[in-house]
Amino acid sequence: VQLQAFGGGLVQPGGSLRLSCTGVGFSLDDYTIGWFRQAPGKGRGGVSCISEHNGRTQYADSVKDRFTISRDSAKHTVTLQMNSLKPEDTAVYYCATSAYCLPGIPDTVHSWGQGTQVTVSS
Repeated sequence: VQLQAFGGGLVQPGGSLRLSCTGVGFSLDDYTIGWFRQAPGKGRGGVSCISEHNGRTQYADSVKDRFTISRDSAKHTVTLQMNSLKPEDTAVYYCATSAYCLPGIPDTVHSWGQGTQVTVSS
């Protein structure tokens, strides 16, 4: 199982980015997917996730009301819409298949994807 995340880049504070996660040769429709991020000098932490079973979503407190995770049923991918970006959102963002989507977004990862850099700076 191989995933790829893309859509990162440089954006000014208050701006938006849309990240996408795709499976290499397979659909993400049957997987619980999590987004995680790792800022420079810090550990990797959960950002958001979406359940395979019921479509329920979870968000880290730091991104609630700013980020939205969703499935693109036509493309069989998962997107993370990031609005009102802040400098503290700067990190490498990873998507992953996970066993569960729970509050706090613990690491129950099966397979990590390649990360994409998000930099929020003026």
